[in-house]
Amino acid sequence: MKSIGKSLALVGAVAALSLAAGTAGAQDKGPIKIGALATLEGAFTVLGEDGMRGVKLAMEQAGYEAGGRKIELITGSSDASPDSAVRAARKLVENDGVEILIGPLSGSEGLAVKDYAKTQPGVTFVNGTSAAQDTTLRDPAENFYRFSTDGAQWMAGLGEYAFNEKGYKRVVVIAEDYSFPYTQVLGFMVPFCEAGGKVVDKFWVPIGNKDYSSIIAAIPPDIDAIYVALGGADAINFLTQYEQAGGEAPLIGGSITVDQTVLGAKGRQRSFIIGTPSAGPIADTWDDPKWTEFVAAYKKQFPDGFPSPSLFAHGYYVNTKAVLAALDEVNGDLSDGQKKFRAALSNLEMQTPTGMVKLDQNRQAVADIFLTEVVEGPEGNLVNKVVKVIPQVDQAMNMDRKAFLDLGPVGRDNPECK
Repeated sequence: MKSIGKSLALVGAVAALSLAAGTAGAQDKGPIKIGALATLEGAFTVLGEDGMRGVKLAMEQAGYEAGGRKIELITGSSDASPDSAVRAARKLVENDGVEILIGPLSGSEGLAVKDYAKTQPGVTFVNGTSAAQDTTLRDPAENFYRFSTDGAQWMAGLGEYAFNEKGYKRVVVIAEDYSFPYTQVLGFMVPFCEAGGKVVDKFWVPIGNKDYSSIIAAIPPDIDAIYVALGGADAINFLTQYEQAGGEAPLIGGSITVDQTVLGAKGRQRSFIIGTPSAGPIADTWDDPKWTEFVAAYKKQFPDGFPSPSLFAHGYYVNTKAVLAALDEVNGDLSDGQKKFRAALSNLEMQTPTGMVKLDQNRQAVADIFLTEVVEGPEGNLVNKVVKVIPQVDQAMNMDRKAFLDLGPVGRDNPECK
């Protein structure tokens, strides 16, 4: 019996030593370095600041730990230009040694970072809110993942609604001249034109444009509405100048034009925006408990933030939560070229504040989209009210994928319908 007792004691001691060794092994791995890249300079600064709030909220909720390992968060800043995004990504990867990079924010930045990702196969790139279509649709990078939907997906349901319910038959487009607004315009125009609508002209402006007087003067009188795809300071400048010029045509909003980064701007009185239809990945008045819990957590963590989290806070939050969930699944194992971690990301299906998200064959999100209208909230602030939820919209906007790809790459002149 003494021999058996000694054997059991020995087994227990070995098990305890193994557990201790395992714990020490996890500690010996050290922290996981994660980079977060957003536009903290230029016209989209306010967007980037809220994006970073989304990252930090997800990290705070996890205690800056995942898969049994501490997380060291290192931030990078860009100005929405592709060159600045690549410079910031290169610093994070090659100088700071991040193993996972979350970002960028803006459309053409995403295309540039995708190409950079191809040169860094040992690093995993997970999107922030960059929503240009071809970041994932054409020639994707095997180590780039996007758990947020793209700009065309964000427009699901809007074209039909504007034509059939609002009665808008003839519109003009005013948008920034780069890949994300091209993507948004396609997402709006394809169903709008198919329904019988006409886009009689398009006005493209550079990011950071301050004077819209010549464009406002050139808007033809025989239109029903203006589709606006401008963000941040650009949107505020246009809306201010259009109102001051006595503009009367109703608006159709691109996702970032009626986002809280614009609607929540201090000191703005924009009653003419009320009733503006839009669509996107969030809706301020969504009453699902997952969304209301997210809003409450955001407001508690960031009392100096917006009345409701912007789509940038939401997008960065969702992508960060995906990273944390996958790290938990593989116990923080980033060995063998991050093989297990990337498999976990690829197969991840997760509940988010706005519903279920999963990835397609190009590592692109399939998720619910919200058709909305701007209304005045109970506290006098402007919010996007849910009109309809379009479930599980894929990157082909739930069209036949081949037919969608046959539309060709988005651009200034694609699509057209006059």
